[in-house]
Amino acid sequence: MKLLSRTEEFVLLAALFLKDEAYSVQIRKRLKDVTGKTWSYGALFISLEQLVKKGFLTSSLTGPLPERGGRSKRIYAVTPSGHKALDDIKQMERKMWEAVPDTNGG
Repeated sequence: MKLLSRTEEFVLLAALFLKDEAYSVQIRKRLKDVTGKTWSYGALFISLEQLVKKGFLTSSLTGPLPERGGRSKRIYAVTPSGHKALDDIKQMERKMWEAVPDTNGG
């Protein structure tokens, strides 16, 4: 089993949430909305490339878009392996949290 880093997990979850709108600008916006942090495009693209190499994401280009001056968008989609990796990490995290008593310090 290939484990996900926290960054990879968040990027995959953002792509899953965004569905057909999962391109870099929207993924970055989703990550900022959820985490409150601004993610650099460099870090985002590194994670996206790693996830594609691992087989957890696919990427494809749209046709040229008039509102983008004829440029295409690279859309990402979560693969069945990516879904499994997210399910695995969710189960592991649940087990880890269940084993922890109260985290309120008391």
